[in-house]
Amino acid sequence: MKQEQIARLENIIHKDYSNMAGMAVFKNGKSVYENYYNGYTKDSRVHIFSVTKSIISILLGIALDKGYIDSIEQKVLQFYPEYTVKRGEKTIQDITIRDMLTMTVPYKFMFRPYQKYFTSMDWVKFSLDKLGGKGHIGKFRYAPVIGPDILSGILVKVTGQSVLNFAKENLFAPLGITVEKSIVFHSKEEQIAFSTAADISGWAASPTGVNTAGWGLTLSLVDMAKIGQLFLNKGIWNGERLISERWVAESTSEQSRWKRRNLPYGYLWWVNGRDNGYAAMGDGGNIIYVSPEKNMVVAITSFFRPRAKDRIAFIKNYVEPI
Repeated sequence: MKQEQIARLENIIHKDYSNMAGMAVFKNGKSVYENYYNGYTKDSRVHIFSVTKSIISILLGIALDKGYIDSIEQKVLQFYPEYTVKRGEKTIQDITIRDMLTMTVPYKFMFRPYQKYFTSMDWVKFSLDKLGGKGHIGKFRYAPVIGPDILSGILVKVTGQSVLNFAKENLFAPLGITVEKSIVFHSKEEQIAFSTAADISGWAASPTGVNTAGWGLTLSLVDMAKIGQLFLNKGIWNGERLISERWVAESTSEQSRWKRRNLPYGYLWWVNGRDNGYAAMGDGGNIIYVSPEKNMVVAITSFFRPRAKDRIAFIKNYVEPI
């Protein structure tokens, strides 16, 4: 019966979710399903887009655990004493790390200036320049690309390392995850190629060398499943605590809400309030889905496709029943 269910599941994937690169399911701590599609393999690294945000959240939690950061209530500008606040600006001074983590900060643009961001020499400064304005702190405003790099910049300042090196030492190496290098783009064509490649192990970085926070990390399918299992284990991997249980609980509990879509949000994690589940989600259909209730992790990698079908609905309708 289960093999028949899986066959039907894979038919649905090929028919309705045809940009999937792979799917892995861990149940009760064990791998119970792992398969690849569209020519991808277990060695393929995929650009996970906004799943990168949740990795940054983990790294900030580790930095907090290790005392690099005193509190997420610290003001962002405490970490940027060299930054000159624009004349007349009265909002950015009060924005905290917590505000950034919960996506409850205003920005000085109506339409996201992606071209100016990507062609600027310093993505952290560009984000600081756009932060604040006449909006209100506390109102949810999701920032896909412009803005989260401020958190990467804070990690660099407090640890004295690149974000990638800090991640290698404190998260990737213990989990057996390989991310080979920082990648700086020299042309628009290089960036586009990066987003569609399946064989690049790296993490995008600005011309100043700061790794991106809102996008730009490549991981394998199993790498993503391991991240989910680490959180399902409340921060413990192979008997070693990598991150505090408190941070895992806080970051995956509702801290803010996107009212227009009625979606709860944690610290750069999406939260499912109905069953205490949560997910790291990236454009194109990349996802790390964790269900404590079912003791299950589902990781899905996908190559980019605009308006990809909802992976949460797919998991709940077709994967969980099996």
